[in-house]
Amino acid sequence: MDRATTDVYGMLGVRRVINACGHMTLLGGSRLSPRVLAAMAAANDAFVDMAELLERSGRAVAARLGAEAAAVTSGCFAGLVLGAAAIMTGTDPARIARLPATDGMRHEFLIQASTRYHYDRAVTVPGGRLVPVGDADGTTAAQLEAAIGPRTAGILYPAKAEGTPGVLPLADVVAIARRAGIAVLVDAAAEVYPLERMRWLAGGSGADLVCFGAKYFGSANSAGVVCGRRQAVDAVLLNNFVAYESADTQALGRGYKVDRHEVIATVVALEEWFALDHEARLAEEERRLRTIAAAVEGLAGVRAEIVREQTSPWKRLVVRLDVHRVGTTAAAVEAALRAGDPSIRVRVEGNDLVLAAHTLDHGDAEVVGRHLRHALA
Repeated sequence: MDRATTDVYGMLGVRRVINACGHMTLLGGSRLSPRVLAAMAAANDAFVDMAELLERSGRAVAARLGAEAAAVTSGCFAGLVLGAAAIMTGTDPARIARLPATDGMRHEFLIQASTRYHYDRAVTVPGGRLVPVGDADGTTAAQLEAAIGPRTAGILYPAKAEGTPGVLPLADVVAIARRAGIAVLVDAAAEVYPLERMRWLAGGSGADLVCFGAKYFGSANSAGVVCGRRQAVDAVLLNNFVAYESADTQALGRGYKVDRHEVIATVVALEEWFALDHEARLAEEERRLRTIAAAVEGLAGVRAEIVREQTSPWKRLVVRLDVHRVGTTAAAVEAALRAGDPSIRVRVEGNDLVLAAHTLDHGDAEVVGRHLRHALA
């Protein structure tokens, strides 16, 4: 069927968006490949025992990532919630049923103060309490060790912060936790490339639980993966929706349901991600970004630069504005693009516009470049 006969958005009066932001939850997350879509359709042909599906899919994901065990979840945030719950309760059904009440449980999660971030509240959802250690300039190993007390359940570590000055490396944090007998919960949401880093985080870092957002490797917006030590993943599953029904655990995770289509999509997308020619993927991203950059070349006060951080899975185009010469701000340009037809979404960082190409469709780069030049000129 062509787009005209399947305009499900137009039927509802919802505008289509050209997404030059990347894998944003608020824009729908990801673009599924034909193979992943076909796998989801095939999954729709039959019902399955969800406990069996989670167990077998977990085996496949764990094998691919080099972890002891794994489970598909309803997103990375849900994985962190379930991971924190699992760390506090273990496999004790009575404790599982009591969450978010944590009386008598170890429920504090240490976090390096300089790594506080938007999603760290995930560990507070099941009743955990965040305890910042150090300050904005960094945290020392001695400070982290001294902060561990009788109520400490674990340490929350956002993997994207690793390598930032003042932030202790994950290996050091794991070593400190091991000596103290507490767990390490890693938020590795978008840390899916290089593949060697993804596998090291999942199975080589020694962390108890590591969570990924499955949208970042091509699965559904509402899917994720939690993996790590077998005993910890077993506790995650007991805190999840299947155990609420089959084991009557009264688990807080009943609301974090994932359907069979998303489970299958995540397994297939992960296999695709590891089989992908990533050099060709990055080259295509750069071609699209250069197309956009060429469209604004020569405009006074505008400078475009393609960048990619060492561990980022994607390249991006940073369009730097000299506000006085351009006569407008990045925020104003973003608003104009958003309000246009088609609606184009880009990120704003100060007086810079930041554009991604991996969520663009064929031909989108030319459209974005044309509209961006108009908004700037």
